[in-house]
Amino acid sequence: MMRQTGAVRAVDGVSFSIAPGETLGLVGESGCGKSTLGKAIVRLIKPSTGNIVFEKTDITHSSQGALRPLRRDFQMIFQDPAESLDPRMSVRSIIEEPFAIHGLGTRGQRTTWVNELLDRVGLPASAAERYSFEFSGGQRQRIGIARALALKPKLIVCDEPVSALDVSVQSQILNLLVELQRDFGLSYLFIAHDLSVVKHVSDRVAVMYLGKIVELASSTGIYQNPRHAYTKALLSAIPSHDPSVVRKKILLEGDVPSPIDPPPGSAFGHRISHPRYPETIGQDLSLREISPGHWVAADPCCVSEEDWKILRTLP
Repeated sequence: MMRQTGAVRAVDGVSFSIAPGETLGLVGESGCGKSTLGKAIVRLIKPSTGNIVFEKTDITHSSQGALRPLRRDFQMIFQDPAESLDPRMSVRSIIEEPFAIHGLGTRGQRTTWVNELLDRVGLPASAAERYSFEFSGGQRQRIGIARALALKPKLIVCDEPVSALDVSVQSQILNLLVELQRDFGLSYLFIAHDLSVVKHVSDRVAVMYLGKIVELASSTGIYQNPRHAYTKALLSAIPSHDPSVVRKKILLEGDVPSPIDPPPGSAFGHRISHPRYPETIGQDLSLREISPGHWVAADPCCVSEEDWKILRTLP
């Protein structure tokens, strides 16, 4: 008989919305819960508590049968196209599969649709008769994007879609995603660990640390006026394109706490052994709107003294 000795709260108390045509960037270091959150939104995994609402429909506990027609409206692009594309299937079969599952079109129509999708992502029609392992990483990701587009979704969760690609290819894929959003009115949840990548595609940015969102603001607000200490540390790690600019990097002390046994107070304050950490034990450290549209965790370990004076007066 197996006995449970602990539990991991991969995502804890996270709440946000995405508007039609908007890109919300989600950033944080590896293991903070970003991918888990993305998979929960499209119901690849089922959350234990909370609610997922898609266009006023609560899909948190929907059966697979009830979800099937809704899946046409939300899709996912995965991090590693080499792992997410079946090497035994031709490119045509991979892109055509969504049409077959949902019973859309005749064989001739599907062939036309596949060719159109390949053309839209910058691949020739002849690619349909080949297999995914015959292509480069960037080309494979274009195939994955074509598959995600097949059913004309409204929301696409992009789970680090360029992190497995060469730097020279990343910009091409990012530009493609921006073009597709403009042409089809797509909404994106763009997950990444690199703030420099997120900057170019996002309208708003949410910063995640150990399963919680610690700051949420417009892209401009995050990059020009970060309020949380963790956000400032992430921004300091972005390389500068100007060699004459010397940026002081913020080196974080300590290790990320275990998600199995998280500290009872501020996780970031515990990591850096902040002197005010004891004050945060048992306190509500949830997001508060410190300025219009700019939300930050009400955590005295992670914000300036001036910001803390404002935050502690907010409801």
